[in-house]
Amino acid sequence: MADSSSGRWISREVPARFDAERESIEQRLDEICATYLSTLPAGIADAIRYGLKSPGKRIRPLLLVYAYRAVRGSGDATLLACGPEIIHAYSLVHDDLPCMDDDDMRRGRPTVHKVYGSRTAMLAGVAMIPVAALVVRDGARGMRLSPEVSEKILETLLEAGGISGMIGGQTRDLAGEGRSLSLVEREEIHRAKTGALIVASLNMGARAAGGSSAEFAALERYGRDIGLAFQIMDDVLDVTSTTTALGKTTGRDATLGKSTYPALLGVEGARTRARALIDDGLEALAEQKLLTQELSQVANFMVTRTS
Repeated sequence: MADSSSGRWISREVPARFDAERESIEQRLDEICATYLSTLPAGIADAIRYGLKSPGKRIRPLLLVYAYRAVRGSGDATLLACGPEIIHAYSLVHDDLPCMDDDDMRRGRPTVHKVYGSRTAMLAGVAMIPVAALVVRDGARGMRLSPEVSEKILETLLEAGGISGMIGGQTRDLAGEGRSLSLVEREEIHRAKTGALIVASLNMGARAAGGSSAEFAALERYGRDIGLAFQIMDDVLDVTSTTTALGKTTGRDATLGKSTYPALLGVEGARTRARALIDDGLEALAEQKLLTQELSQVANFMVTRTS
């Protein structure tokens, strides 16, 4: 079934391959834990494995694979796709630390620092960054990408995870606690904190497939839109869901004094804003003939998810 009432095709179905492909990503993560962590101290390796193998949605690696296919890639991009997921996992390990958001639950189980201690969690998070770089290097080699393309793909990931992307957004988010932020300021924070790594995943997939500048631009617009929609719905779920359903402590944004989308727009206003962003992102793909069922389904998931 599809909804084309607004002139854009929005899949309401989960592609049959979605769960199977997520399982392929899980298998790759198992391989990474078995090989890339073998030289690390046992405690650090165990903490990384616990953080990396928590039951996640695997949105970023799936987006990389789906962008790769949309831009006519035909190889196996699953190892390459794990690079953004490792960076994302490290960010969650650090985000939950007592010196950051100080959370005890993540994805329905105790956070890494609650199991292994804050020092080990800190070191494990830092160690995941070079692991991600090695995985991307080896993934690109396995796909026989040129040195120039491989270098650009790795640069894209590290830039998205750095001060101009995820870390910069997190820094501004922490500085904004207890302050009344405008909608523009809130969106700038989350385009960096959440959106940068989503955009990077799409860009990496398109580069691996040899995409054009117009295709990169369309995927970036789509990524910026769905990344912001994801964060908006995260804020909505923080005030409308339960800790059991969400798998992490609800009400944390209010406790930390953050300006949230429901606070700025109201719950329904926030949902409306998220849906408008999804429409815009799908339109960007349609303009470049990149609107696949897979990318449509991921976009729809951003505004219909319950956890």
